[in-house]
Amino acid sequence: MNNLGVREVDVVVIGAGQAGLSSAYHLRRAGLEPGRDFVVLDHSPRPGGAWQFRWPSLTYGKVHGMHALPGMELTGADDSRASSEVIGEYFATYERTFGLRVRRPVGVSAVREGEGGRLLVETSAGAWSARALINASGTWDRPFWPRYPGQETFRGRQLHTANYPGPGEFAGQRVVVVGGGTSGVQHLMEIAGAGARTTWVTRRPPVFRDGPFGEEQGRAAVALVDERVRRGLPPQSVVSVTGLPVTEAVARARSEGVLDRLPMFDRITPNGVAWSDGRTVDADVILWATGFRAAIDHLAPLKLREPGGGVRAEGTRATRDERIHLVGYGPSASTIGANRAGRAAVRGIMRLLEGERRTESEPVAVGV
Repeated sequence: MNNLGVREVDVVVIGAGQAGLSSAYHLRRAGLEPGRDFVVLDHSPRPGGAWQFRWPSLTYGKVHGMHALPGMELTGADDSRASSEVIGEYFATYERTFGLRVRRPVGVSAVREGEGGRLLVETSAGAWSARALINASGTWDRPFWPRYPGQETFRGRQLHTANYPGPGEFAGQRVVVVGGGTSGVQHLMEIAGAGARTTWVTRRPPVFRDGPFGEEQGRAAVALVDERVRRGLPPQSVVSVTGLPVTEAVARARSEGVLDRLPMFDRITPNGVAWSDGRTVDADVILWATGFRAAIDHLAPLKLREPGGGVRAEGTRATRDERIHLVGYGPSASTIGANRAGRAAVRGIMRLLEGERRTESEPVAVGV
């Protein structure tokens, strides 16, 4: 800690979800000591990343594509247990096993230029000065709520996936579910199964994917997301370009009409939603399964955003600042992608740190 009370480390990791823990693991493998050389800051109250906030009915058996963290498999999990419990316990064990010393709850308010070419990370627990930063803050804190005419007049209840309580509260109610992603489909099937009358509304016709999803298709999907990030556009999720897998439950819901979709409505009325052609649907609840946006407002002082609204990145490295690596952003916003990106980010940062140390150790030529 320096005279101003700012703690100095080589690397700050923001976020302790899959991406942040993967990054911390690889930093330790690279020879950096947790707490001394790097620090992991997490605003959540306990281990588990965004998983700890998932609704209780999302059991581990329903989780789509959870990949183990590097160095420790998740084995023997009970598929009937809530995913928030299973993955929260797994992350907690992982942190202890590798001694990652995550500091929580710590909210990061801003990252800005510090002294001597370092970064100043301002938080609710004081400030850190770092040579490099891994941003793994995810998206859960920025649920996207679309705006439609008449929204403020709706007499019913409006919810987002971020505060979805599970299907039990909707029995006997009329529910409009908005959104064509995996969460929207899961909500629909659960709520309909609980005795609600559901209506599904999406901006684009949903694309269902029959058959296996192999490595070739996965690489192609990631490449589409990566291209947007390289162009400085806000990233789409990887899931948005892979299509919706047709499981047995999805096939059954489609045959029963639960997944019959309507185009996006034009306005919201006090009693429901309406289209310009005169069609209306009455509703007690509008559930917005409309996704999330990257939670990177704390990076605003560094002016990393491009005119297109996103942060341009080459791999994980922000194009405008080689000290900043974004993990879990764009093409790495999946559990396996976050693991790989954590390793790639650490390799880039170690090259940066080694280059700085070589420069500092070079003798200064003195004229005679």
